[in-house]
Amino acid sequence: MKKRISILGSTGSIGTNTLDVLAQHPDAFEVFALSAHVQVDLMLKQCQSVKPQFAVMVDPLAARTLEEKLKTSGLSTRVLSGAEALDTIASHPDVDVVMAAIVGAAGLSSCLAAARTGKRLLLANKEALVVGAEVFTSTLKSSGATLLPIDSEHSAIFQSLPDDPSLWRSTISKIILTASGGPFRTMDPDQLKSVSVEQACAHPTWVMGRKISVDSATMMNKALEVIEAFYLFGVEPEQLEVVIHPQSVIHSMVEYLDASVVAQLGTPDMRVPIAYGLSWPQRMASGAKAIDFSRVSAMTFESFEDPAHKRRYPGLQLAWQVLKAPKGSTAVLNAANEVGVHAFLERRIRFDQIHALNVETLSSYLPQAPGALEDLLAIDQESRKVAQSLIAKLH
Repeated sequence: MKKRISILGSTGSIGTNTLDVLAQHPDAFEVFALSAHVQVDLMLKQCQSVKPQFAVMVDPLAARTLEEKLKTSGLSTRVLSGAEALDTIASHPDVDVVMAAIVGAAGLSSCLAAARTGKRLLLANKEALVVGAEVFTSTLKSSGATLLPIDSEHSAIFQSLPDDPSLWRSTISKIILTASGGPFRTMDPDQLKSVSVEQACAHPTWVMGRKISVDSATMMNKALEVIEAFYLFGVEPEQLEVVIHPQSVIHSMVEYLDASVVAQLGTPDMRVPIAYGLSWPQRMASGAKAIDFSRVSAMTFESFEDPAHKRRYPGLQLAWQVLKAPKGSTAVLNAANEVGVHAFLERRIRFDQIHALNVETLSSYLPQAPGALEDLLAIDQESRKVAQSLIAKLH
């Protein structure tokens, strides 16, 4: 039987790549529901292509516009609106697989809804673990849901680990996440305060949205990935390492106690981890090109212990700091960073002030340990208020 899938964030890069992979396997999958925030025209095209039962537009006005356009097109897709509708299509009893590709803390509730109802959850939203932390992981354990990481680094780690999770802690020496270094890898750190939005969004390897591109430029995306790896794979913070690998051929590695290293290699194409998550424990075609090793001239690596890299990417160390801080601190960091990146994209703060805002917010707000979704959302909202109030002091 076909597996039915809901795609949360279908108009983003992960969502569109997921639809591309699914189109190659029409006998294996059926799109049950799609969601977006405001991109009506692209959502309309997607609905015309895959004819889902539901389409969710978080923005009510966008939902009404889409509903009118669907009626004109003669499609029977039912339109829902609001954030609560995301939970509906994530937990619907007819859904087998949920692709969670909504960027930021906005995707947390729907991820928890999918986890609570035992779905196969393909997690492209790292914030669900960064913000949700223990609440999210305990929900997964109690429901028996299957969680498969879609971030290229975490998918690579998962593919490099033993099939039996009970062996992970006893056989792993460390997990090594690779990073491209972003667009400013060779820039003089003193020049970072003057970089533009356009420069920060011009990633040299991956095609991504603006927020994720800025996170890659500051290396905050890697800090969030370190936190995510901590909760995904159950290792100690000291067992997590990051190295710069500009060619983005090796997506991450696992070093074992016998000093051997297992790495996952591939072209920088998100369809590869998406296809793996959809087909696991088997594999299926992704549509990506295979590596032509005759054209790989070199694979180089750079340490973050380099003094210049420490100045370029000061935010990376915040990952280990919040993992050792009181519970809820990871959610504070994520919220502050989202506020900071948004302010930078609106040209209200400088690029280097994103890190300053993260540090000041962590220093100014000490959360209470969260026990439920409501607690997490309260920490997120309070952290955003604190961060917003601090922005004016940065000038």
